[in-house]
Amino acid sequence: MRMEIPMPELGYEVEEGTISAWLVAVGDEVAVGQVIAEIETDKTTLDVESLHAGTLAEIAHEVGAAVPVGQALAYVEVAG
Repeated sequence: MRMEIPMPELGYEVEEGTISAWLVAVGDEVAVGQVIAEIETDKTTLDVESLHAGTLAEIAHEVGAAVPVGQALAYVEVAG
């Protein structure tokens, strides 16, 4: 089953973040809580953790993309 990893809420009145780095690639195994990406806002850089254990199936946005809060960043294929 394919599970979404959304852009997390980034703070009060912050509506989007920019992907500064992907720390995993499609096909990599990821664990719950593993840092998979770095996101920048005008004030800080934040780590994005995987919410699911499985295989990274898709990266929805490349480095440099501005992504609204709640929109899919990536998808993880989980067993079962």
